[in-house]
Amino acid sequence: MAASSRAQVLALYRAMLRESKRFSAYNYRTYAVRRIRDAFRENKNVKDPVEIQTLVNKAKRDLGVIRRQVAEQGTAARRKSGNSSRSLGKPCTSWP
Repeated sequence: MAASSRAQVLALYRAMLRESKRFSAYNYRTYAVRRIRDAFRENKNVKDPVEIQTLVNKAKRDLGVIRRQVAEQGTAARRKSGNSSRSLGKPCTSWP
């Protein structure tokens, strides 16, 4: 694996772990961390540059999914805790 490719993969691995650790739910957090570690270990001996690039692209998509899920989980928690304008008794004027 080329040095730049190795650095890119390691940065992606760290970013995925970092984002996964932001899940507030313990089960989601531990599952995500375990799946990321297992997937990267499973593919650590891949030598084909095309396959490496395919795996990197998949990991980037998965990182985007993790980021959206973490953000959605935070949004849902704020809604549940009552920190949204709808919980303040304000009428919703955006509905038709």
